[in-house]
Amino acid sequence: MKQVVQNYKSGELALLDVPAPGCKPGGVLVRSAFSLISTGTEMMKVSEAGMSMLGKARSRPDQVAKVVQSVATNGVPATYRKVMGKLDSYTPLGYSLCGVVEQVGAGIDDVKVGDVVACAGNEHALHAELNWVPKNLYVPVPDGVAPRHAAFGTVGSIALQGVRQGESRLGEVALVIGLGLIGQLVTQLLNASGVRVVGVDPDPARCELAERLGAAACGDPGSASVESAVAELTGGMGVDQVYLAAGGSSNQPVELAARLCRDRGRVIDIGKCRLDLPWNAYYEKELDVRFSRSYGPGRYDPEYELQGRDYPVGYVRWTERRNLGCFLDLIARGSVDVEPLVSHVADFEDAVETYRRLEEGELKAVAVLFRYAAEDAPAVEAPEVTVPKVPELPRPSGRTAPARRSGPVRLAFVGAGNYASSMLLPHLTGRDGVELSTVVTTTALSAANAQRKFGFGKATTDLDAALGDPAVDAVFVVTRHSSHAELTRRALLAGKAVFVEKPLALTEEELASVLAAVEESGNDRIQVGFNRRFAPLLREARELFGDRTGPASLRYLVNAGRLDHGSWYLRQDTEGSRFAGEGGHFVDTASWLLDADPVSVYAAAPAGNEDLQIVLGYPDGSTATISYVTSGPSSFPKETLDLIADGKVLRLDDFTRASVYDGRRRQWAGSRLPKARDKGQNAELAAFVRAVRTGGPMPVPLESLAATTTATLAVRTALASGVPVTLAGAR
Repeated sequence: MKQVVQNYKSGELALLDVPAPGCKPGGVLVRSAFSLISTGTEMMKVSEAGMSMLGKARSRPDQVAKVVQSVATNGVPATYRKVMGKLDSYTPLGYSLCGVVEQVGAGIDDVKVGDVVACAGNEHALHAELNWVPKNLYVPVPDGVAPRHAAFGTVGSIALQGVRQGESRLGEVALVIGLGLIGQLVTQLLNASGVRVVGVDPDPARCELAERLGAAACGDPGSASVESAVAELTGGMGVDQVYLAAGGSSNQPVELAARLCRDRGRVIDIGKCRLDLPWNAYYEKELDVRFSRSYGPGRYDPEYELQGRDYPVGYVRWTERRNLGCFLDLIARGSVDVEPLVSHVADFEDAVETYRRLEEGELKAVAVLFRYAAEDAPAVEAPEVTVPKVPELPRPSGRTAPARRSGPVRLAFVGAGNYASSMLLPHLTGRDGVELSTVVTTTALSAANAQRKFGFGKATTDLDAALGDPAVDAVFVVTRHSSHAELTRRALLAGKAVFVEKPLALTEEELASVLAAVEESGNDRIQVGFNRRFAPLLREARELFGDRTGPASLRYLVNAGRLDHGSWYLRQDTEGSRFAGEGGHFVDTASWLLDADPVSVYAAAPAGNEDLQIVLGYPDGSTATISYVTSGPSSFPKETLDLIADGKVLRLDDFTRASVYDGRRRQWAGSRLPKARDKGQNAELAAFVRAVRTGGPMPVPLESLAATTTATLAVRTALASGVPVTLAGAR
């Protein structure tokens, strides 16, 4: 299928061929009929992509701060790969459309195939021929509403949410600053609510349009006519509310709002304009400044948008889905008329040219629609991406794989997110004896991006096709944590060698299911991404330390830091605790240095924060204390480690310097100078590929992988019980 995309690094716009999305549970697959260009938000994004790198940095200081933090945590090379990988990727455009349901996912019973729906979301209502849309981001289109009008649903919901934030009342007077698409819709909604509107915009054509659609008066922001109209309509008191629907860098809108608003009036920001509030003006009138967040309650909440968990109507009357339905109902009843806003309708094949004309000012428009192929066009075959029962697939008969005698090792990646793209795939691209065969993702564009950047032979959303491909030798599972165990289990049963990023499992039951798949299939060809034991600096330091004769004491400080609000790592109900997700790294490193698996786990957490203190016991009496803290300063190194035994100390400083003290002298691993941070991903991948090619043992024994996972999961039990947990089956 085709989709409109943009490369944020180069600014290139393209109509790209991408794999069709699958129809996942909890949503529907929709074939687009019309999609709406947001001439404000989208064109701002298009313009920003055309800036120089310095211009991009200036426009997004929040992202610059994240880059600086990443350099401190991960080093310059890893951060550079991460940033450039994000920039040099195609990103989608669009967030408002109308289409026809082609396929219904499990758990959906409010629509059926053939129904016309309006869809929302900058990840789900894209300028693309097919979109998968979760339940809370679509609504059926009422009878009598044309699909081209229903395509306004999302933008209409943004305007409607702004009006709700203004708490307009019958008979009030409002000022709408900015008469673009949002401003025109706000004007109509206020007029339908019995509120008289004065509009402000420097474009006379937009002022005339707003007056035709119900505004009492409109004019240029610098003209005296606007102030005269406000004075006449309000008896000199000033407007009750002001809606900022303008964009740009001028501070004129907020200054005008203060001048024309009444005492204790309301100012609602809907657009993205400069907000340097003149303190005296806002203070003296005690103005109430409010923000309107997109389509309404539920926006940016993954449980609402992705998992379909609605808010009780008694507590949240107007969610984003209810706003969407309400706006379509207003169109159906004739209270809002969007047809006069349609400046241009373009065929979808002409999308790139349409954006060019808009950006260069050749096409003056309030609203532009893309028109897709007729509904009776041949359907695109779209695979259904679910988590079904394990298919009947060929299984190996023994626990070792035959050596590959010729040809490259063919790899399939399930998932191609930030970690895979910055820390794994760069080490595999162009490696002798490796062929990147297939990339599988849940979204079409991410698969297409990975194929373009890393040279995969195929890009798809069909997992079963990759697992059933006899040419694929090994599968990389690099998805979110909650899917690791199930995908690993399926790949093992399909007879593939598996590289799964940590964690292997989030629960004891998940770990048991993976081990049961090994037992059932006889396939134990598995490696978990515990890369730190492969770090060259740490391996060299271990050699310098040498063998030990007595018990050791190991101290490992992990300055994990705080996560950004909204990070999926924080979704403990679905993705497990943060330590369950990444703690295996540190348990594995300790066990490798001590050459044993833990036999006991004790854990404690200070009241009021997320810091963990974990003590691992080992068979010879050695102990490893892992301090996993989130409250430390970001300027301090992320990982520091000390191993003390037999009168010697091994010291590791964040994988940049390592040394060994033996009581008489200090020996440096490598050199005294800090090195580029290498946490062992490249060496780990080389060892895994070599094992797949030769049929030799996996880099880490399965028993050790299982023991590390068991110990990591036992931390939760130890925290709850307050006593050490004894582990069974340790070697």
